[in-house]
Amino acid sequence: MGAGGSASERAQEARRHERELREQLRAAQREARRWEAASEGERKVAAQLLMLTRRGWRLLVDRRWPGTRAANVDMLLVGPGGVFVIDVKNWRAAPEAGDGHLVAGRQRRDGEIGKLLAVTRVAEGALATLGMSPVAVQPLMVFAGRSFSGTLGRVRLLGEREVGPALIAERTRLGAAMVRAIADHLEEVFPAYEASCVPAERARTTPPAPSGASPQPEALFDINGLRDAAMDAARQGPIEQWMTFLHPDQVALVRRNWAGPARVTGPAGTGKTVVALHRAAHLAQRTTGRILYVTFASNLPRVQSTFLRTMSPAIVDRVEFRSLHSWARKFLCERGITHRLHGGRAEDAFSRAWMRRGRGSILSALDPSPRYWREEIDCVIKGRGITRFEEYATLRRHRRRTNLRRPHREAVWALYEEYERVRAERGVHDFNDILSLALAEARARPGRSPYAAVIADEVQDLTLVGVCLLHALVGDAPNGLLLVGDGQQAVYPGGFRLSDAGIDVRGDRGQILRTNYRNAKQVLDAALSVVAEDAFDDIDGTRIAGLRDVDLTYHEGQVVRSVSRTPAEQDAALLDALRTRGEATWPDSALLCRSKRETDHYRRLLAQAGIPQCSLERYDGHPVPGVKLGSYRRAKGLEFKHVYLPDHTLTHPCTSADEDITRERDELCRTQLFVAMTRARDTLWLGAVARAQES
Repeated sequence: MGAGGSASERAQEARRHERELREQLRAAQREARRWEAASEGERKVAAQLLMLTRRGWRLLVDRRWPGTRAANVDMLLVGPGGVFVIDVKNWRAAPEAGDGHLVAGRQRRDGEIGKLLAVTRVAEGALATLGMSPVAVQPLMVFAGRSFSGTLGRVRLLGEREVGPALIAERTRLGAAMVRAIADHLEEVFPAYEASCVPAERARTTPPAPSGASPQPEALFDINGLRDAAMDAARQGPIEQWMTFLHPDQVALVRRNWAGPARVTGPAGTGKTVVALHRAAHLAQRTTGRILYVTFASNLPRVQSTFLRTMSPAIVDRVEFRSLHSWARKFLCERGITHRLHGGRAEDAFSRAWMRRGRGSILSALDPSPRYWREEIDCVIKGRGITRFEEYATLRRHRRRTNLRRPHREAVWALYEEYERVRAERGVHDFNDILSLALAEARARPGRSPYAAVIADEVQDLTLVGVCLLHALVGDAPNGLLLVGDGQQAVYPGGFRLSDAGIDVRGDRGQILRTNYRNAKQVLDAALSVVAEDAFDDIDGTRIAGLRDVDLTYHEGQVVRSVSRTPAEQDAALLDALRTRGEATWPDSALLCRSKRETDHYRRLLAQAGIPQCSLERYDGHPVPGVKLGSYRRAKGLEFKHVYLPDHTLTHPCTSADEDITRERDELCRTQLFVAMTRARDTLWLGAVARAQES
């Protein structure tokens, strides 16, 4: 006999299951008949929701419901998928399929939607004390006797047939004990609502506990226990689920009202990006304009959009995720501003300018490599929007170690002017030009922004011009601009101060997160040892020590150090580590490299070993079956349970004769390594080749 039993046994089991479902439905219908004022359609909806109580959901029903003018919304439903504030309508006319407008009359529609949203806000406020994110509380309008699925702003609209399957299909947010704790709390907050469920059959009733028996642990759940359970449940799931986990202590920050531009900062692993995502959802639920969410990296917007769609699908279309340069190009096109971005031709223009005005100048005595001087133009001159030598001559060059005297600055300016001349002759723009053009347009025609709010993630990697551009879109409007990032994790040269952009976030508009929810203690200690001696300048103008005070929440990690004699031995050790940890861990793992050349090498190595992989360039936030592979920079803003860093001690050769330039590059390399190391949550594998250490 097969493992699944004979066909007759399977059919018998199916019939038994169907009988049980019918019995449960009849019990639910009997329970729903208690509400005599309800229409038959409303009772059918109620019966469907009552069926969910057999699956661990909790249903709270307004004692006055339905059919009375005194009633609020009809039900509060708490289950694995979150908290749902439900109003049942027995309207003859359902929403139109195309745009979600109700034919039954705009005035009545707006009134009912307003009532539903008002109760939803009360529920959100009540659950904020338990640390629940607003995105877990969803308003839902159900139409009895209709078949429909759509949205109207924040409100989800479902027909009688669709509501049960839609709620069951919700992703799991809450464990069983959390469902009970939240439902009990809501019963206290909403005394007009009473719990209702399908009565269990007597034969299946759980016998009472023996006299004197200790209560079950779940019965002792308090707020702290609820928070710990939420974190443990998030850690058990795929890494993608963990990356959207908002710790209950951060909920107040998501809901806060700021009188103007605000900033959220804090060390690596303190949940800044998660706060920003939940903040975007929170604002989208409460404003009519669009929310712009920008980062410097081009791969992050895809990932963050996927996360928000999973968290709060009803509002994801109102949040626009873009890299800053991608958004600026789109903005210029919409405004009819001509631009000709061509990175390759711009790079060639600089090479020609260096040959004519740089290679034979006093700049070569400091550093014969043109890279440092290209960074000076990109990050310091054009990145700060400087157009006159007098500005550059006295400028404080943030995060640049070399002390350039006036003759050096004159030589840099001559190189810059030659580059601009050659670039203009070729009729192309570079990436800095795109931002400058967009800023000029935004300032020339203010007040035309379609955005209610702008959120900038990893703000420390933007240029001053980029930050000024985002500020110009919303100005100093309350809750308009949120800057999220950490100066210690700046992986690009150069820098700026928020005061240079005319942005003031002092006082209660600057929030510092101090609790690390991501990294195991062993991982964080290893990462901090890399940058412990490197103090850094933050974008608010403060000087901060490299070794910062962080409150830890996780202590069960592992750091593995593997030293090999040759690169080939290191490759073998890496493959052995991946295979030993097991194929089941690969979807939650990342192999990170310093350069494209190294990334290409390990891409071939994994392919030859038959280990599936996903490039971080293509990763979009959905779980993938293989190891994620990419550069340190592409890993910014992401997290992984297990991170593998081959050749992590290898530094780029330095050809500079200037000690300050050498020091600056070494610090930047250490910062990039620190960022890569802190992507790991549970396990950090550090590979090294002995000869690379000795050189």
